[in-house]
Amino acid sequence: MDRYINAPVSDEDAKSLKSGDYVYITGTIYTARDAAHKRMQEFLDEGKALPIDIKNNIIYYMGPSPARNGRPIGSAGPTTASRMDKYTPKLLDLGLKGMIGKGKRNNSVKEAMIRNGAVYFAAVGGAGALLSQRIKSSEVIAYDDLGTEAIRKLEVENFPVIVVIDSTGNDLYEISIKEYKSI
Repeated sequence: MDRYINAPVSDEDAKSLKSGDYVYITGTIYTARDAAHKRMQEFLDEGKALPIDIKNNIIYYMGPSPARNGRPIGSAGPTTASRMDKYTPKLLDLGLKGMIGKGKRNNSVKEAMIRNGAVYFAAVGGAGALLSQRIKSSEVIAYDDLGTEAIRKLEVENFPVIVVIDSTGNDLYEISIKEYKSI
């Protein structure tokens, strides 16, 4: 089913999305990869505030290539999400509502998603140049010293993703494997 949502994401929208839905996101999302997640965890461990308000927001696991002339960002394909798994449950407990990446998530992430009514989306790997066309602006807002792994604020319009894991824990990867084996 095709769905159109705005980001930040309301609790109602997140809970209405089902594994396998095609979703087009419009609004503000943030990027953060391994190094940014590690630093955010260090901030939390030290009792410091995060540089972004996590509540109801989406983090895109992506580090862009340099922007071409006249474009806000270069190629913007997803990073493997499992690299952020050790940091994700805490962010979900703080109100993170969605994540965009590629690949599977571990059980602790799935449990935190269910507990917090969050969603995991997949963006198509290898389609970074096409995905970048849906990004209208890009601004580094934290950890500039991390280069491509800095936290960026992106304004996106109809950014295409697929719900892999919904807020009840249905996992498209697992469902698809079972369906394939039954054929």
